[in-house]
Amino acid sequence: MADTLLFPGTVEWSGENPGISLKEDPSGPFTTLASFFRVVLSPHGRGHALVLLLSPQEASPPADRPNICLTDNETLARWLVADYVSHFGAWRGQPGLAGLQYRRLDSVKTSGDAISTYSETVRGTDMTVALTWSGLGRPFCFALPPENSATGKHHMPTLFVGCETASITVNGRIRPGAPIPRDIAGQRISTAMLAFSETWIRA
Repeated sequence: MADTLLFPGTVEWSGENPGISLKEDPSGPFTTLASFFRVVLSPHGRGHALVLLLSPQEASPPADRPNICLTDNETLARWLVADYVSHFGAWRGQPGLAGLQYRRLDSVKTSGDAISTYSETVRGTDMTVALTWSGLGRPFCFALPPENSATGKHHMPTLFVGCETASITVNGRIRPGAPIPRDIAGQRISTAMLAFSETWIRA
C-alpha cells in the first residue's frame, strides 16, 4: 500500500476558484478576466468573491467598463487579491488590479451539472454577472509543489475541469473574446476552467 501523502505547512484557504480569461486575438492582450472564489475555510472566514477586470490594461477605466470585486466578505476578498490573484499568470502585472473597486455581493446562484455545462451567476447592487463554461472535459486532479504554484510559496492540490467554450455576460451583454489554449500538469486545457477542491498550503 502506498504511503499516505500529507502536505507539510499551513492550510491558508480551501474552496473553489473557477476562472475565465478571454482574448479577441490569441497573441493580443486579455479583454476580460474573471476569477470566482467560494471559500469554505480561511483565516478571514468563509465567503464569495468575483474579481472581474473589464479593462485589464487600465487602472482608471471608464464607468461602463469597471474593474471590480463583488464580495460578501471584503476582508477575505482583499487578502485573496493581494496574496493570490495578483500572482495568477493572466493577472500578474495587470494595471486594472491597482484601481479595483470593491462592491457588495448580494447573491450567488450555481447551475449546471459540471459534466457538460456549469455557471455561476453573481449579483450586486447594480450588476449581474454570469460566468458560463461549456463543453467540459474530463476532470483531473493534481498537486503543484510550491516552486510551480502561482505564488511560489504554496502546495496547491486541486481538481480541474477544462472546457471548449466559455463566456462572461455583464448585465445581459456578452463580453468579447474567447479562452485560449494552455497547458497545466501535462494536460491541454484553456484559460477557462473549473477549479474545485482547491487548497493552498503555505510551505
